[in-house]
Amino acid sequence: KPTEKKDRVHHDPQLSDKVHDDAQNFDYDHDAFLGADEAKTFDQLTPEESKERLGKIVGKIDEDKDGFVTVEELKDWIKFAQKRWIYEDVERQWKGHDLNEDGLISWEEYKNATYGYIL
Repeated sequence: KPTEKKDRVHHDPQLSDKVHDDAQNFDYDHDAFLGADEAKTFDQLTPEESKERLGKIVGKIDEDKDGFVTVEELKDWIKFAQKRWIYEDVERQWKGHDLNEDGLISWEEYKNATYGYIL
């Protein structure tokens, strides 16, 4: 039997775990643009509050401050939003595993946090 061919190309992670179907809704785009946590916050806002906050975000996206958002500026923003989420998640994971809060994770701490061993 031939061995299964493995994909050796590193693919960027998905911008959202939601289905990308603009005919149904824009949830995928919402997560990609804002980041998953921020998108949840926006879901709780009134339309007026959402519009006001999005206006502030657009000001941050427009890096050259020319009043327009280019495709490149939008791509940079989406990458920034995703990286921010990843860094925040790493920080949460670190705190959850560093049980004695010494800034280091020992093998014992890792086993305890991951597998539920009692120290």
